[in-house]
Amino acid sequence: MPSPAVPATLPPLFADWFARRGWTARRHQLEMVAAAEAGAHALLVAPTGGGKTLAGFLPSLIDLAERGPRPESGPGSGVHTIYISPLKALTTDVERNLMTPIREIGLNIHVESRTGDTKVSKKARQKQFPPDILLTTPEQLALFCAWDGARDWFADLKCVVLDEVHAIWSGKRGDLLNLDLGRLQSFAPDLRRVALSATVDDPAMIAEWLAPGPSPLGGEGGPEGRMRGLAASSLTSESPNESRAPSSERLRRPPSPPRGEGIRIVKGDPGAPPVVDVLVSEGHVPWAGHTGQHAIPEVYEAIRRSGMTLIFVNTRWQSEFVFQRLWEINDDDLPIALHHGSLAAEQRRKVEAAMARGDLRAVVCTSTLDLGIDWGDVDLVIQLAAPKGASRLVQRIGRANHRLDEPSRALMVPASRFEMLECQAAREAVAENAFDWEPHHTGTLDTLAQHVMGVACSEPFLMDDLFAEVTGCGPYRELSWEAFEEVVDFVATGGYALRAYDRFARIVKDRQGRWKVRTAQIAQQHRMNVGAIVAAGTLNVRSARRRGGASGGWVGGHKIGEAEEWYFEQLTPGDTFVFAGRVWAFRDIDGTDALVTPAEDKDPRIPSWGGSKFPMSTSLADRVRNLIQDRDHWRVLPPDVQEWLELQESRSAIPDAESMLVETFPRGNRHFMVAYPFEGGLAHGTLAMLLTRRLDRLGVGPLGFVCTDYSVCIWSIKPMEGLDWDALFQPDMLGDDLEAWLEESFMMKRTFRNCALISGLIDRRRPGAEKTSRQVVFSTDLIYDVLRRHQPDHLLLKTARADAAAGLLDVARLGQLLTRIAGRIRPVALTRPSPFAVPVMVQIGRERSPGDAAEMILDASAEALIAEVLDEDPSPLGGEGRYEDR
Repeated sequence: MPSPAVPATLPPLFADWFARRGWTARRHQLEMVAAAEAGAHALLVAPTGGGKTLAGFLPSLIDLAERGPRPESGPGSGVHTIYISPLKALTTDVERNLMTPIREIGLNIHVESRTGDTKVSKKARQKQFPPDILLTTPEQLALFCAWDGARDWFADLKCVVLDEVHAIWSGKRGDLLNLDLGRLQSFAPDLRRVALSATVDDPAMIAEWLAPGPSPLGGEGGPEGRMRGLAASSLTSESPNESRAPSSERLRRPPSPPRGEGIRIVKGDPGAPPVVDVLVSEGHVPWAGHTGQHAIPEVYEAIRRSGMTLIFVNTRWQSEFVFQRLWEINDDDLPIALHHGSLAAEQRRKVEAAMARGDLRAVVCTSTLDLGIDWGDVDLVIQLAAPKGASRLVQRIGRANHRLDEPSRALMVPASRFEMLECQAAREAVAENAFDWEPHHTGTLDTLAQHVMGVACSEPFLMDDLFAEVTGCGPYRELSWEAFEEVVDFVATGGYALRAYDRFARIVKDRQGRWKVRTAQIAQQHRMNVGAIVAAGTLNVRSARRRGGASGGWVGGHKIGEAEEWYFEQLTPGDTFVFAGRVWAFRDIDGTDALVTPAEDKDPRIPSWGGSKFPMSTSLADRVRNLIQDRDHWRVLPPDVQEWLELQESRSAIPDAESMLVETFPRGNRHFMVAYPFEGGLAHGTLAMLLTRRLDRLGVGPLGFVCTDYSVCIWSIKPMEGLDWDALFQPDMLGDDLEAWLEESFMMKRTFRNCALISGLIDRRRPGAEKTSRQVVFSTDLIYDVLRRHQPDHLLLKTARADAAAGLLDVARLGQLLTRIAGRIRPVALTRPSPFAVPVMVQIGRERSPGDAAEMILDASAEALIAEVLDEDPSPLGGEGRYEDR
């Protein structure tokens, strides 16, 4: 629904306040007031600094100011507006800013926040005496909806404001939030939904997610629904490469209603364009690397010349690394702080308070400070290493200045020549106000199971009624009756294979045919475990020995160190990797221990990857491919990067957007293949795993691989020239090859554990106790094995498979790549590595040493490799061969 042509006018009380402040209400703020007057839901997309949050609250403030005295009880005494933020820290900041107009206008409006950090006594008081405006998080809203008596508590609710909606809508937190919005809409039918964001590429898609309404299949429950179409692929498919439903089923479906029907989309006027510079350190961009270590002295000088500076990096490890390097050269004793999600909450709050007071000159931070918190006068934002997405870069740039009519200043620091291309592409996307594309998202069933349980904890429900409510929620509009029945049965029994175990029976039917929670204790356990966030775990890496001889299992010995769980999920027994300066063979996972033995082969098969946790976005990858193939576009790049591109063109070929370049060459006693998909680290890692399986069957003898966001490198015993490349890269590798890998790896067990926790099948917290990670892993591994044997089509197994395909493996993006390049492989046989091959090849032998702040160590052959490409004699590196960015 377009914005109205004539915006509303402000009541005199508010118009006078704007005038006293020397402000004029912006057009989009007035249009949000007009949308409220029309009773319309609204999505506001406006740049940072344009008063989005005030625009979201303004209709509520006006309504509350005109309400008159608030009754102590009965109609009109409940909460009026709920504000929901994806970050706890954002609720505190918004509360502080919201109180300014309330206090200065003299409004009798009570505002409170409620997060996981709120005291129990305050939460209990809020239940008895709700504020007019409550600022909270999605997890707390899920807890609200599981309250006994929630329907009465929310009866007076008039508006829900969702801030930073782009950061939450497309994941499981967004699924749960949308389901809870459906609950609130049933409690208060006239409730208005308002969403705010600065970085939405497709407002209609967000509007479709936000809008309440019936299912395109009719929105009716009961047996008649059994004949409707199937649910989306992530709800029912047996494997991630299956289509959504048989074509005959898809053809029988009625067309969906217009996207976002009933949502008024309001777009703010663009602000002053940001000033985005790219740092070229001493006129030189390194060949390889991803930490930006080479530019730390110049980053420090930029801090010295500026006021408050935020230095964004992409991983917690990198933030620790950069923070240490800055302090090593901090001769001026500038107050520089660190902020990331692994720090204790108290430490983060201290840093945030110091930022708000203006006591700091710089903060090294991760995505914990991406979102719209106004931390005072931030003068400069530095993006150290490539941003991986235009939307993320815009969010981070928006932390500087925070005033719409004045440009924000940002400095990007590429860590390598490929990153220089990515930074330039991102810079141009920002200039064009082009954000990253978002894929369509379908709601997950483990999240729905948690919601069904929460509804039963709040009040008994009839299946027909709840089905109609759920299919009125954006992510679940295509949910079939069969899938919904399966979810309810899962909550009631655990599923066919588990129904004999009483502890999995959580809801029962009463005499009226309504489902309700079985016991008060089960309801309490559910409330202690709500939410869709499962923290990433680490495993102890332990040396192993055989139990009971050569044919026995493995038993762990002394601890070597710790590493992220996700890394070991992709391994299969026998895979070799580098850790703590040695090559190890992976043997097994036992609880929270990864069991390893010294490897006989000193050439590791699997890389130890310490790169970005964010893969390069699809839209940014397209821009990089287009930049590389456009020779005229090279002129905007630094001279040494232009020379690098020209050298690549003369020695090999320049990749183009319609095909994929594959280079082969010998080096030493190994044979190498380097491909350039430009599809991001997740998709590349999956591709490399599947390619090595195929090369194994072909007798090539693959020895290992490494990946970057731009390329994949595989090395082998035998030459790879002359292979049938089109056959090797056939999309059918996402069939049996993917299935075989998933069967052998531990990935599915770990993904299943997350689904079991979210669905409530296993709970981590109980009254007076909390399960250890080992206890959770032991419980879920047992259940996983039972279901694999006795009910392989169990709801949680299907959900875990879809999660692995979408998140850990990026199968959808890999499938799109394989389809795009089918029959379009460009093989180039070389006698030595190409310039483009250097950044990925220097990662061979890299590892993350034990300790979160350890340096990245590269093999000393990096110097020789670059010299080899340049036809120069290699210079001895000397010493230990420490080499970070080159």
